[in-house]
Amino acid sequence: MRATKIKMKQGCEKSYKTTEISQIYIEGCQAPGLYYKSDLYDHLRLHPGTIQVNIYPYPNLIPAMSVNNEKYVRSEPNDTPSDNLLKLPRI
Repeated sequence: MRATKIKMKQGCEKSYKTTEISQIYIEGCQAPGLYYKSDLYDHLRLHPGTIQVNIYPYPNLIPAMSVNNEKYVRSEPNDTPSDNLLKLPRI
């Protein structure tokens, strides 16, 4: 499965923080569409390595917890300075 687009929280449309992503568009599954980050967090806890960001080098999405105990996802760190998830088109 691939993450192909992101939707930011209302009022955070220009943000570059992964914690401010509201939903992520997932393709390559039985029901392509927007999924809330908390649902993707739960999925990835049970099925790690099953969703990649649709930007080279196609890093895996990984579950993370904010300092406020908010579930979110981010991409695995690689040699790029910013999170590849935030480079996806925004809707």
